[in-house]
Amino acid sequence: MSRPRSGVQRSDPLHQQVARNIRNDIEAGRLRDGQTLPTTRELATEWNVSPFTINEAMDVLIKEGLVISKPRAGRVVNAPHVTAETRPKPSAPHVLLVGGYAGSGKTELGRVVARETGWPMLDKDTLTRPVVEAALELLGLSPNDRESEMYLGKVRPREYEALISAMTENVQCGNSAIVTAPFIKEFSDPAWVERIQATCQGMGAKLSFVWVYCDAETMHTYVRHRGAARDATKLANWESYLAGIDLELRPPVPHVVIDNSASSKPLQDQARNLVSTVLSQDSEQQ
Repeated sequence: MSRPRSGVQRSDPLHQQVARNIRNDIEAGRLRDGQTLPTTRELATEWNVSPFTINEAMDVLIKEGLVISKPRAGRVVNAPHVTAETRPKPSAPHVLLVGGYAGSGKTELGRVVARETGWPMLDKDTLTRPVVEAALELLGLSPNDRESEMYLGKVRPREYEALISAMTENVQCGNSAIVTAPFIKEFSDPAWVERIQATCQGMGAKLSFVWVYCDAETMHTYVRHRGAARDATKLANWESYLAGIDLELRPPVPHVVIDNSASSKPLQDQARNLVSTVLSQDSEQQ
């Protein structure tokens, strides 16, 4: 699958960025069918944009049929398809390792794929954050620290150890697994990639690597919106943060790139194509 070049400067309209993220929340199940959305003013405050921008974003979603406007009820999510049963059954467990930088949309992609397949989703932050924050406090550090040598050298490796152990246990039970984490260091290390390939092969599981790409502008919009305390340092030094990451990073093995930039194809469409690609491995090998 071809990928965008990060050197190309994008200038996607802000309302398209907001619409894309709200669309992703709908498809990922964070915003549910029939749920009333906040008012225009509340959404403008939430996204730190003008009411005009919110109205433009809502117009996009209304035209797509994902939002409807009801008299006296305001804007309501219209997504009955999200709860529809779609449960492909692979002949062998599949493992999807989904990586990407903060704010790229890897967790949203994982949630959409999980809804499409019924496979368990193992997200690093969900599984480990409470314990990590407690450990950092016991070490005399901020619970939001993600930059210190202590975190990077002592805590972070244990996060990934727990994540891979959870994946392994699921596969040993015959379950597929969607594993979402940045995987920045891991996908840069051919030896780590070879080990995880050998682990999955030894369990009879089929492994796919997925990288979620997102241009810097769209990424910044999402990171700012989610308002996570662990992102404070990134946001306060955004240009320095961008200078320190490699948007060209990819796993050193065959992989699928999902482009979650505001101007790319809808994330849910790419997720369904990903599922079809992964499951096609079964028919090819039967």
